[in-house]
Amino acid sequence: MQKFRDQGAIGALLDEYEKSISELQTLLRTMTSLELMTLVDPESQDPDCVSIQSILSHVVRAGYGYTVAIRISLGETLEYPSTQHFDSPKAYQKALRAMFEYHEKLFVDYPHLPLETHDPKKKIHVRWGQRYDVEQLFEHAIVHVLRHRRQIEKYLLHLR
Repeated sequence: MQKFRDQGAIGALLDEYEKSISELQTLLRTMTSLELMTLVDPESQDPDCVSIQSILSHVVRAGYGYTVAIRISLGETLEYPSTQHFDSPKAYQKALRAMFEYHEKLFVDYPHLPLETHDPKKKIHVRWGQRYDVEQLFEHAIVHVLRHRRQIEKYLLHLR
């Protein structure tokens, strides 16, 4: 989707999101399927954080969820995705790529989508209770990947 790369804020958001995903995919290339599925924190109160597999499934589902929330705010009728678990790092690399392409398609389908709004009533109400405009939601998506990449790095240190 090279056409976005020269389009100011949209290009910046997509570039940085893709970069965060690429860094996570690079990390995935260093791990085994056993490391992926090993319970690292079985005592965690958050089922999305007990293993690298659960973290990655959460990242992929949440990534789709951000775009679904935007599309719903634009009047589309969609369901939020369910969590999918994969048994190999390579499968998660592919799932992350497909998730990013879903984000890119948003800007194909809505080429004039406004990124910012200052009116709280026009912001997107997300499932965890916050309100974001499109730009803020994409910024959240980028940092979400970065935070979980860091968490996975820590889990790998523990496993190794």
